[in-house]
Amino acid sequence: MNVENAAIIGAGMAGLTAALALSRRGISCQVIEQAPYLAEVGAGLQLSPNATRILGRLGVLPQLEHVWTEPDMIALASGRTLGRIAHVPVGRSARERWRAPYGVLHRGTLQTVLSAAVSAEPLCSLHLGHRIDRADPATVAAVTGVTPDLIIGADGVWSMVRESITNAPEPDFSRNVAWRFTIASEVAPDFLSPYSVTAFLGPSAHIVSYPLREIGGYNIVAIASGVDPGHTWEAHGDTRQKQILLDQFHGWHPKVIDLLRGTQDAKFWPLYQVSNGAWQNGRNTVLIGDAAHAMMPFAAQGAAMAIEDGWQLALCLSSATSLPAALAAYESVRKARIARVRQRGSFNRFAYHLRGPLRFGRDLVLSLRPPQSLAADMDWLYGYEAS
Repeated sequence: MNVENAAIIGAGMAGLTAALALSRRGISCQVIEQAPYLAEVGAGLQLSPNATRILGRLGVLPQLEHVWTEPDMIALASGRTLGRIAHVPVGRSARERWRAPYGVLHRGTLQTVLSAAVSAEPLCSLHLGHRIDRADPATVAAVTGVTPDLIIGADGVWSMVRESITNAPEPDFSRNVAWRFTIASEVAPDFLSPYSVTAFLGPSAHIVSYPLREIGGYNIVAIASGVDPGHTWEAHGDTRQKQILLDQFHGWHPKVIDLLRGTQDAKFWPLYQVSNGAWQNGRNTVLIGDAAHAMMPFAAQGAAMAIEDGWQLALCLSSATSLPAALAAYESVRKARIARVRQRGSFNRFAYHLRGPLRFGRDLVLSLRPPQSLAADMDWLYGYEAS
């Protein structure tokens, strides 16, 4: 197939992974990013084995392993009592069961490692500080000096590239926000575990905590209802918004309330998702990552799906007989995968936020299941091999 040059709009995880994956197959990549420098907003990030397996094949995993933490378990706990309900073993178990590690790290660490690898790749060029207003070859060539055979939209939930695709997905605010902050180990409450990713569950809300080795502390994410601040990934909550958050944790353990009340630098991310729709135009343009399938974070798979997208697109481009055939194959394979991940996320959202008697039933059922049985439920997700 005669694809020699690709233009990737967006230098986030999806775009940088795609650039590395395509260049490994001999395709030149021009990565265009409107920001003048690369700085990933947010704090913590979970990378499950389905993602780290790909990062290993791209040659960037060792740099991450030097700085990340591999938690012993993913635990579910009660937000009211702080007692553990159930857990899935990861750590060494992840490497043995799924043949790849489960790591937690700062988003900026992954951004730095991927961008360094792209910069070192002779077939890749980064063009920072350039905004593309039209996703067409002539506009791209004016910035890069290269006319692309393929344009890849990796420009996030408010994608501009998506506008060039008929019947493309549309973004929608979920009416939930993720309140994100970090806390240093020396002042962290004793219920935060340095050895696990822990999801504290409660009515209509939950909190996820895990250690971040790079900062010597913990990443905290509280997910609950919230107000849409507009097109931003990082907004500072005012007093009213913070009170909305605290009200939704009424009845939780006092230590949790104290933690939330004491935060001074918490930021909130509006949680957007996109509808179903076309991911490619049948000729020369395709969407990856959040531009194609932004979803709620209840399966902790946003980054992993972006990484899988980049790898799968490269596989399809290297095996199909034509560019339209490659784009159709990519869309078909990835839509099926994303649908299943979204279904899992929807189930988790329902289960995590249960109230009353259903909550007690959930806790009983989970507590009776052996950890390895719960791990087996994740084989389809963490053991996934793109082909």
